[in-house]
Amino acid sequence: MDESGGSGQPRSGTDEADERRTGRPRPGDPATSTARPHSDEEPHDADAPANPEPEAETDTAAAAGHQDQSQGTPEDSADDQAAGAAGAAGAAGTAAEKEARADAPTADLRKKEPTPPPAPDPRSDGPAPGQPHDVHRTEAHTPPTKPKSGRKRGSSSRRGKEPGGGLLMGRPFGVPVYVAPSWFLVAALITWVFGGQLDRVLPELGMARYLVSLFFAVAFYASVLVHELAHTVAALRFGLPVRRIQLQFFGGVSEIEKESETPGREFVLAFVGPLLSLILGGLFYLALQAVEPGTVPGVLLAGLMISNLIVAAFNLLPGLPLDGGRMLRAVVWKITGKPMSGTIAAAWVGRALAISVLIGLPLLTQSGALGADAEDIGGMDTVMDALLAAILAAIIWTGAGNSLRMARLREHLPELRARALTRRAVPVETNTPLSEALRRANDAGARALVVVDPDGEPLSLVREAAIVGVPEHRRPWVAVSGLAQDLTDGMRVSAELAGEDLLDALRAAPATEYLVVEDSGEIYGVLSAADVEKAFVKAMARPN
Repeated sequence: MDESGGSGQPRSGTDEADERRTGRPRPGDPATSTARPHSDEEPHDADAPANPEPEAETDTAAAAGHQDQSQGTPEDSADDQAAGAAGAAGAAGTAAEKEARADAPTADLRKKEPTPPPAPDPRSDGPAPGQPHDVHRTEAHTPPTKPKSGRKRGSSSRRGKEPGGGLLMGRPFGVPVYVAPSWFLVAALITWVFGGQLDRVLPELGMARYLVSLFFAVAFYASVLVHELAHTVAALRFGLPVRRIQLQFFGGVSEIEKESETPGREFVLAFVGPLLSLILGGLFYLALQAVEPGTVPGVLLAGLMISNLIVAAFNLLPGLPLDGGRMLRAVVWKITGKPMSGTIAAAWVGRALAISVLIGLPLLTQSGALGADAEDIGGMDTVMDALLAAILAAIIWTGAGNSLRMARLREHLPELRARALTRRAVPVETNTPLSEALRRANDAGARALVVVDPDGEPLSLVREAAIVGVPEHRRPWVAVSGLAQDLTDGMRVSAELAGEDLLDALRAAPATEYLVVEDSGEIYGVLSAADVEKAFVKAMARPN
């Protein structure tokens, strides 16, 4: 983007008449507009196609969350946000959008009186390359979003709307805690299974055993919440924003929106969760000494003690996406000085761990090594063990792959710079006919229009999608103000933004175009969400 004022643009007769009436030059007048010199980062638009195809709107923020695999926590693929399983950006819109744009007249701001290249229609939620929202958040402690726009460092992420994800239970430390619908399924399963065990241990309970079992399920997930809160408190202590905590089928998810800055912090952040589970196991053991065995309190305390020890042991396994994998990543990062090397090592160990769980867990169960007598294990037990092993293995394998993709995404984020991606724009007043505005843009080699007031202050951005819908013969009678989107504070971004800062700014204020300004407030140009997505996909396609 080389010009903020459309330097060197001829004026129409309408412009001259206005100038005679007001005695004030118009913003598009060469006498009042100066061209900025080209910089190395500045886009020259020289290689822009004469008639580019419409670009589908996709996500422009990379949002990925932090996922802790408490008791083998699964990936939460429902968000918002994050990352085509953490890192791959979608490049196409819906079929309806494509068909509508295919029928619409094409445009080109570089030729005499055509329309500009079509762009995606605005949406209510922000695009995010790297996160087809669904994100797909990544595994524990790795999402790449940096708090911006005055958000307090270390506070939970607050945006225009809640992240959602189930039933809101509260906001400890300012972080929303959600219970996913899948939790009710696992609570019912635990109630049924534990109730059957109570029938053998305490047959006198009768049907009341299921109430005791339900209490156990709730208490167990309260322990999982404590595990996740340990991660959350550590993250907030290190100044890392936490988006939410979610309790779901296989455990809990703490979505931490920024990566740790040092391997030491990464290690601590991963270790505090299993540490709290071990402490809870010890507390339940001490409480167990104060009650009589074979009673309801004794059975509940014993079950909670064993469950927390299992959660701690499972999460300490040294493979991503488990906490132990995070700790291994931190160690390799410290030794090599490269976080990517730590991610690769921990991810491949995680994949090996997934295969071991898939094969080894059923074998251990059949051999009686886990406590059950081999002769008491029936056919249905074997099927259930194999199914559980397959689910856990899939969770670990997928999480390890997501961690690799997210690490690669984070490596390429610095290549996204607002200054390099910004389109050159020309200012036009609100009553300027569309045909005249397009002529000025073509003469200036610009690809965007900014509506300004008589003093040159920007008011709105002319949407490319709206231009496409205006037939060429109607353009002399259509004012640009009718095709423009009013500027909000979030739609003004600094030309100096890059990487995570840029994506976070775009995600905070979803739109299809943004006004890019210098630190002095001068208009630099217009940034299209589609251009950011295109650059992101191109960067991700390059080898590391």
